[in-house]
This record gives sequence, C-alpha cells and structure tokens, in this order.
Amino acid sequence: MASAPSSTLSPLYESNIFCNFNSPQKFTFPLKLHSKSCIRTTQVSLQEQSQVSNPNTSQYPDRKAVSSSKSKLWVNPKSPRASELKRKSYDFRYASLMKVAESLDSCKPVEEDVSNVLAELGDKIVEQDAVVTLNNMTNAETALLAMKYFQQRLKLSKEVIVYNVTLKVLRKNKDLDRAEKVFDEMLERGVKPDNVTFSTIISCARQCNLPEKAIEWFEKLPSFGCEPDDVTYSVMIDAYGKAGNVDMALSLYDRARTEKWRIDAVTFATLIRIYGAAGNFDGCLNVYEEMKALGVKPNMTVYNSLLDAMGRARRPWQAKNIYGEMLTNGFQPSWGTYASLIRAYGRARYGEDALKIYKEMKEKGLELSVVLYNTLLAMCADVGLTDEAVNIFEEMKSSASETCQPDSWTYSSLITIFSCSGKVSEAEFTLNEMIEAGFEPNIFVLTSLIQCYGKAGRTDDVVRTFDRLSDLGLSADERFTGCLLNVLTQTAKEDLHKLTICLEKANPKLGYVVKLLVDDEVEEEEGAFKKHAAELLDCATTDVRKAYCNCLIDICVNLNQLERACELLDVGLTLNIYTDIMSRTATQWSLHLKSLSLGAALTALHIWVNDLNKALESGEEFPSLLGINTGHGKHKYSEKGLAGVFESHLKELNAPFHEAPDKAGWFLTTKVAATSWLESRCAQEVVAA
Repeated sequence: MASAPSSTLSPLYESNIFCNFNSPQKFTFPLKLHSKSCIRTTQVSLQEQSQVSNPNTSQYPDRKAVSSSKSKLWVNPKSPRASELKRKSYDFRYASLMKVAESLDSCKPVEEDVSNVLAELGDKIVEQDAVVTLNNMTNAETALLAMKYFQQRLKLSKEVIVYNVTLKVLRKNKDLDRAEKVFDEMLERGVKPDNVTFSTIISCARQCNLPEKAIEWFEKLPSFGCEPDDVTYSVMIDAYGKAGNVDMALSLYDRARTEKWRIDAVTFATLIRIYGAAGNFDGCLNVYEEMKALGVKPNMTVYNSLLDAMGRARRPWQAKNIYGEMLTNGFQPSWGTYASLIRAYGRARYGEDALKIYKEMKEKGLELSVVLYNTLLAMCADVGLTDEAVNIFEEMKSSASETCQPDSWTYSSLITIFSCSGKVSEAEFTLNEMIEAGFEPNIFVLTSLIQCYGKAGRTDDVVRTFDRLSDLGLSADERFTGCLLNVLTQTAKEDLHKLTICLEKANPKLGYVVKLLVDDEVEEEEGAFKKHAAELLDCATTDVRKAYCNCLIDICVNLNQLERACELLDVGLTLNIYTDIMSRTATQWSLHLKSLSLGAALTALHIWVNDLNKALESGEEFPSLLGINTGHGKHKYSEKGLAGVFESHLKELNAPFHEAPDKAGWFLTTKVAATSWLESRCAQEVVAA
C-alpha cells in the first residue's frame, strides 16, 4: 500500500507571544476504526516560517493543527496492517515524545539523567523530535541539557527553532537571565535569531515585570534585520508605559488604533494607568470602552486600575458602576479591588459605602494596611462618624499584623475627630497614647487641639498649645493660623488679646488686621483697615482665603462692627473670594449664602436689603418672587445648619421670607410682601430719627 502524503504541522512559532496555550490534544490508541476509516501520518515541518506576521495563518505545535492538504487513506479495520500503520504514524510518535518531556521535567538536572531519559527515543531521532520534546517541557534546567543533547547528536537544519522552543521553556519559568545567556550562545554558534526569538525574550521580560529590559530587546530588533509584528508592538505599549516613556506608549497606541493591532487586557490596564497618572480620567474610561468594543475581556488588573483611577478622580458613582459590572461578569473582588474602593469612597466621603466595603473585608478575613485604615479614619473625620472611627481604631490596634498598627497619621485623624466633636478629654487621652507609642504630635495634631480647646472656651490651653509649636521645632502654616483665627470667632471679648498675640507671632499681617478690630487703643488712618485686609487676603493662598475672610467678618459681627464687616465683604467680592452672591432674573431676585459663614451671611443680607431699599426708592420694578438660598445641609459635627439659624434671624427682622416647602434651603417671598415690609422699615426708621 502506498503511503499517503504527509500532512504538515507548522513550525513552533507563536504569533501571539503572550498566550499560554493548553496542553496539546492527546491521541488514544487503538483508534476506533469504522468501515471506511482513515489513518493520517504526520510529521512536523522545519521549513522557514512565513506566517509570523499573519496571526490568522499561524499554527502552533501545541495545537497540532494539520495542513488542509492532507490526504486520507482507507484502511480495512480488520487488516493486520492497521495496527502497524498506527504505530508508524507521527501521532503515535508524538505521544511517546510527550511522555519523554514529562520524564525530563521530573528528572534530576544532570547530564547523565537527562541522557538516560532521551535514550528511550532510540538512535533514529530526527530534528522534529527535538522540537516537539522541548516545546512540551516546563523544567528550565533539564530543557537546557536536553537541547545540548540534541545539538550533539543531530545535524540541525533549522537550529533557531530548537533555540526558540527552549527560550519558550525559560519564559514559562520567568528566567530572563538564562534566556539572555541562551541568546548569546546562539550568536556564538552562528545561529541567526528571528522574530520569534526576540518576541519570546521580550514577553519573558514582560512577565518578569522588567519593562526596561523589554524595551532594550525591542530596540535590538532592527540590528538583526527583524521586523516586529503587531502583537509585539502592542506589548511594547505596555512596556513603554510601565517604564515611564508615556509619549512612546501613547504614540504606539494611536498607531494600534489606526492599524487595528490586537491589544491584550494587560496592555489596556497599563494605558488606563497612564491616563490616570496624567489626570485624564475621561481618557481612562475611553480606553475601557474601546477595549470592550474590540471584544477584549477585562481582567482583574483592568478593573482594579480603573477603580483606582475613578477614586483619584473623585467619581465614586462611576467606581460603583464599574464594580457592579465586574461582579456581573463573574469576577470576585481581590484585596486590590477592595483597596481601590475604600480609597474611592473614602476620598469622596461616601461614608456608608466605604464602611460596607470595610465590613466585607473583615468578614473575609482580609487584613487592611495602615494606609487603608488611615483612609477610613480620615473619611470618618471628614463626615463626622465619631463612633465608627473609634471602632475602627480599636480593631486596628487589636490586629495581629505589625503592618496594621497605628502610626502618627492614625492618631492625628482620631484626635481631629474628637476635637471637631468637642470631646476634650478623649482628644487629650489619644494625644497621650500617641506620645507613649513614640510619635511626636505634628502640625495637624496641634491644629486639631487648638480647635478642640477653642470649642470648649479654654483659651489658656489654646495659648499653651500654640507655645508647643516652638518646643517641637514646628512653624505655623496657613491652616494652623486659620484655625487659630476661627477660635477667635468663638472667644469671649476679654480673652481676645491673648489670641491676638499668638496670631501676631504666627502671621504678622493677619495679627495686625485682627488687632485693628479688637484693640480700641490702636490708632489708624481712615481706610487703613480695608487696605490692610485687602493686602492680607490678596497674598493668602486659595485654600484659606475664604476661610480667613469669613472669620474676619464673623469677628466684626461679634464685635458689632457692621461697617467693617461690609468693607470685608466688599474686599471679598472684589478679589473674587465670593462670587454670584446676588442674582437677578426677570422673575426672581435672589441672595445666595451657601458658601458663607453665619457672620458673612448676615452681612450679605444687610447689604442686600439696603440694595432692595435703594431699588424701591428709585422706583425700580420688583420681580414676582424674591428668595434667599441658605442651603439645607447641616454641619457634620452639629445639628445646626445655616438655614435653621437664618430662619430665627428673619423672624427677628419680621421679614416676610418663609421656607419653601418644595425647595429645601430656600426662603421666598412675593413682590407685594417684600414691598410692604421694606416700606414699613423705612417708616420706622423715619419715626426713630
């Protein structure tokens, strides 16, 4: 019987260098032969690979794909030659080579043991035997000895393929050092590396998380006459991104979109991190949508990178949506997922969501890092969750892990929480515990303590805490000074001079402006107060300008210095510290007070009413509605909000503004009622005069 033309398996090149293929299919014998059974005889071709650049035509030894040109030969299943032909087929040979590969993986990495295993192949070994055996190995040490064995016994026509499958074994083991030595050996033996050689080493460097090495090998390609395929280019987006060469990474990504390269999920995760680090959070979402449109399924790295980016973007609602999508797609959250969510919810002050994630982590037995604990405590301080913060702090201290023990930031957050709540004894106890743990109080702790003592009316303790600055070698920053200024708004008039001295030491310009307010004996030229206040606020940073101006106006109101309060509000408007306080439309004139302190809000109301009086006197037509917007929120550490306090003040003025039932935080009145009230006020002023 004439033998059938052999079918051809592709050489052992991988177009997608980043996939770990499953084990090749196993053939079982005897074959189940039917009435018209066919037996195929196969051999692996060692011809030059021409399809590397075309992944659609690439075939893999792992898959054992067969050429479409294979011929079939009918064999009578009852014929005694059927079993003989099966033994002569390469499928039978392949099964034995698989067993040899398994034996090599488990034997000792010494030449004698490796030679004994390979001796089972007999003397008639061919080059394809070497390729198949090495391709199916996982033990790097024995693979190198096996390659040497084949090199000594065979005249290899395509030795580069033998080297490439050996490099593949080293890649499986993430052994870049040996891979580089094998490459040097290739050059010494005069073997020219090809595209697959470089792509395998590049992917090995990537798996070892050595992007700089991947770039180094990528840039060697042209000098050996090799041209990378689109998959290698795609991986270099990841490598350049991780190495910090963002421009090159994004340039390649633009080219990838134009030329429709295949990009894997790991590379998309790197692109998301690149855009996130640049603050382009919409870019992160665009990459994610492009990835899904291309049919690339997100993995945990993609989800965690995206969640982290949305956290830094302060977009907790998008983090929630992405997390929900992740769960829907069957992924279970990892520690990194939970960490990203806590950071996202914590930064955005989503207290309920952050605590829910914290509880879930504890239930799963996952330990939090001190950074995550501090994120939760800072969030609790921001939103006033005192009891929850105490529980988290106690659980943190009871943790068996040394990496979870409180640090200076932990104590600082807890002291801030107690201070904002006015719990002096708890704040002092925590401070002592902090010092006993070996941490000196920092500027944030002292700022919180000043606030705490100020709320409690303990002015002498405020001064004592201020004096600790120099003892600890610290300097007052703007926030510390702002907190000290805020304490003045709560301090009795007879104690103001004590704090003014502290302010003059901390910030001479601010101290002088306050001294003009509280010290009746200070002589000043006309307009000097407004001039010095404007210079002070103009030099202050954006973070504290409004706080400074609010506090100074509050002090004026407390001291019944309404004229100076009006001057300060005018300075605030001129410097754009306050914007859009008053607005007019055809149907409504409004006063917007949401961003103002109580004193500043009362001052703005005084000026607005005067403006209404002037409008009335000049005969200007009022709209149908007039409104005051105070906002409806309450202070996080108090049941009071501006709306509640303002309602009482409006009643004292007998003003006809009433809280709108359908617009929380708004006090409205009609044109008729407002006109009547303003006319009545004018009449009373005339009588009083």
